[in-house]
Amino acid sequence: MAINQGMKGYELLHDARLNKGTAFTETERRAYGLEGLLPPAVLPIELQVARRHDEIANLHDDLQKYLVLSDLQARNETLYYAVLMSDPATYMPLVYTPTVGEACQKFGHIFRGPRGIYLPITARGRLKELLSNWPEKDVRFIVVTDGERILGLGDLGAGGMGIPIGKLALYTACSGVPPRLCLPVVLDVGTNNHNLLEDPLYLGLRQHRVRGGEYFGFVDEFVEAVQALYPKCCIQWEDFANINAVPILARYRGKICTFNDDIQGTAGVALAGILAALRISKSKLAEQRFLFLGGGSAATGIAQLISQSMALEGMNIGEARSRNALFDINGLLVKARTDLAEFQKPFAIEHVPTTSFAEAVRALRPTGIIGVSTVPKLFNQQVIEAMAEINERPMIFPFSNPTSRSECTAEEAYRWSDGRAIFASGSPFPPVNIGGRRFVPGQGNNVYIFPAMGMAVLATEATRVTDEMFIVAAKAVAQQVTEEHLAAGLIYPPQSQILKASLHVAGCVATYIFDKGLARVPLPTDIGAFIRARAYHPVYSE
Repeated sequence: MAINQGMKGYELLHDARLNKGTAFTETERRAYGLEGLLPPAVLPIELQVARRHDEIANLHDDLQKYLVLSDLQARNETLYYAVLMSDPATYMPLVYTPTVGEACQKFGHIFRGPRGIYLPITARGRLKELLSNWPEKDVRFIVVTDGERILGLGDLGAGGMGIPIGKLALYTACSGVPPRLCLPVVLDVGTNNHNLLEDPLYLGLRQHRVRGGEYFGFVDEFVEAVQALYPKCCIQWEDFANINAVPILARYRGKICTFNDDIQGTAGVALAGILAALRISKSKLAEQRFLFLGGGSAATGIAQLISQSMALEGMNIGEARSRNALFDINGLLVKARTDLAEFQKPFAIEHVPTTSFAEAVRALRPTGIIGVSTVPKLFNQQVIEAMAEINERPMIFPFSNPTSRSECTAEEAYRWSDGRAIFASGSPFPPVNIGGRRFVPGQGNNVYIFPAMGMAVLATEATRVTDEMFIVAAKAVAQQVTEEHLAAGLIYPPQSQILKASLHVAGCVATYIFDKGLARVPLPTDIGAFIRARAYHPVYSE
């Protein structure tokens, strides 16, 4: 971004998008009235990045590291992304899961300064006016939450803002979406978290959550305001409770460019892991059976995408769905149950009821178990051993976030399966050494999907986001897992190569968008080059 000729001196040093800090040259310092406001040494961005690496490496608390990075983002945006993109495997867990969970829980106590837009339901009727206060007028991506189901941590109200901020940082760091095009939003309809309502430092509305028609009318007004102000914007719904997430997606997916990352992004990354895992087990997707621990929107979203992918291989969709069974707090989802929500019913099976997950494993004989329950330790030794008895290479996917909510650890999965598990988790786990073998756990992180989806939508100006686009993305992720990765048990590309991986995925999704007539720009001669040309790079402008 070129420096505004009218901005000089102290004001320039406090504009996060224009500030270069000690990288301002001597010529620039004279031209912009910066002499005396900076130490005399001129340091290039590479040394600035090295300095931040040293500072963060010497901290021993991840929340402190998160806060240092947040302060850097508010002070020097280019340097912030240069740091993140220099070592994404190290910094992604700090700016997003698992650290962001603690940041959201303590949001009111660690608040430094505003970022994004807060839309309280008390401003209903004026949402367009409030959104208009955002300085950037060409917003292409909004990540929005109402804070009710933050990761596996529950209702955090306005503290959920940490999620949109973190997700959008990954849009840029992992796929090159320009940060100026991104807007984090919280829809504040209150909170039912008693501790927050009693906390004097809580920053949201001090009222219980609004439900029903008033809630959906508020969401309608938000969507209409976004469409009026930012007609090319894609809305990503994030961390809404099931009772709202499913109807919101159904309400808007056929009308605007939108998706729910918890439902569709999680499904995409799960399918990617499954497709890579099948290369290890030497089997076909149509031969698999999956049992989900959790019966919410994430579970049904994954089950539906797997079913659609099976159907694309020639299987009847009803038969495909029957191969994806769900297990929730009340046990196996069977047709005889009377407590099922409409979105769960397609996956209810004819079976004897059971409230034991291990018994369900033995009865249904799944080839893979997928945890989206947000309840830790439910993939216990009995469950893992049962999976290992049934399968030569059982797929064990505890996808709940943050790490404290994971259904099992990587070491537990490998040890209890005698090293035969094909493992992937939602949060990171370190490598595991068992019996002289080294296992590198894969992280089934949505970061492999949603940033790439964002870049594809940005480049093509897509009018819609469809489930088929997530199947394309999943296949593109799995394609990049090498035989060497598979030999170590790794079923996702290394996070150190996330930008390269994301641009490849974005190119595949963009090709699909053009093929299906969903693009609002002409078809380029080279889609890969077209995508790469739009990627943001954290370098200082002249």
